[in-house]
Amino acid sequence: MIDQIKKYIEEVESFTAQNAAEVEAFRIKFLGKKGILNDLFVEFKSVPNEQKKEFGQVVNELKNAATEKVNSLNESFSGKAETKSELDLTRPGEITELGSRHPINITKNRIIDIFSRIGFSLSDGPEIEDDWHNFTALNLPEHHPARDMQDTFFIEQNPDVVLRTHTSSVQIRYMEQNQPPIRILSPGRVYRNEAISARSHMMFHQIEGLYIDKNVSFADLKQTLSYFTEALFGKSKIRLRPSYFPFTEPSAEVDVYWGLETETDYRMTKGTGWLEIMGCGMVDPNVLKNVNIDPEEYTGFAFGMGIERIALLLYQIGDIRLYTENDIRFLEQFKGEFF
Repeated sequence: MIDQIKKYIEEVESFTAQNAAEVEAFRIKFLGKKGILNDLFVEFKSVPNEQKKEFGQVVNELKNAATEKVNSLNESFSGKAETKSELDLTRPGEITELGSRHPINITKNRIIDIFSRIGFSLSDGPEIEDDWHNFTALNLPEHHPARDMQDTFFIEQNPDVVLRTHTSSVQIRYMEQNQPPIRILSPGRVYRNEAISARSHMMFHQIEGLYIDKNVSFADLKQTLSYFTEALFGKSKIRLRPSYFPFTEPSAEVDVYWGLETETDYRMTKGTGWLEIMGCGMVDPNVLKNVNIDPEEYTGFAFGMGIERIALLLYQIGDIRLYTENDIRFLEQFKGEFF
């Protein structure tokens, strides 16, 4: 039997192939599940003990020789294929798939672009905030009932540290370091302890605006928002409904008249033609005092909107959870957007 294995070794060493198919046939013959080596390993059990060592050495020599031969020939044919491919200049090029921007980023960039045209600059701040910047400085002292509206994530080891619930905290930090005139946008992620559903998520994106200067009025606020809705939606008809926010007074919810031209319009607006898009108001004098800005000399307005909600309206997206599922089929729909 050992002599037969040595003949197999000679066969392996002398083997040549003309193509990859012959190499594969050779591999199956010696290394396949039903190949020669598999049969030899099975036969090893019946070899007398005094011959096992020599038998095993020869079988291993055959296995190594067959493996090296297959690898060597495969590399040879692979190299030939690559060389041929490199020299074949008539082959068509491979199409490179282009990626796409996420609809939230597209919407955020469009909003920033619109407000940058009228002098708003960007301001950023930390997502992990202290109580002062997230609540107290914004006219939300401890035990204020409006704090419950925020559904806050608190850090257990330090209850004075939270995941910010709005980007208004960025505005506080900016006003602490800068005197009016101030005209800023504050985009970023915010966090609320809410159940995930088709219309809400525990993490979402906000963009808030702040304008502080002398003689700023509510009329300035309305005109700014009318300009914005015309630029983004192509619709300038808006209405402001009285509302409540601790850091603005008076406060309002902003609705844009979407219309009732299609069945989708009826569904989105519940038959009213109006869609709520943001909250706004005149900055409360207490907020200005907290950041050492004289409310007797300066006034201002603020507004804020959820970017996810605006994107839902712009692109008629039916479920907010699509934003975070990373479904390529969903994202590919935005390839034509360049913001």
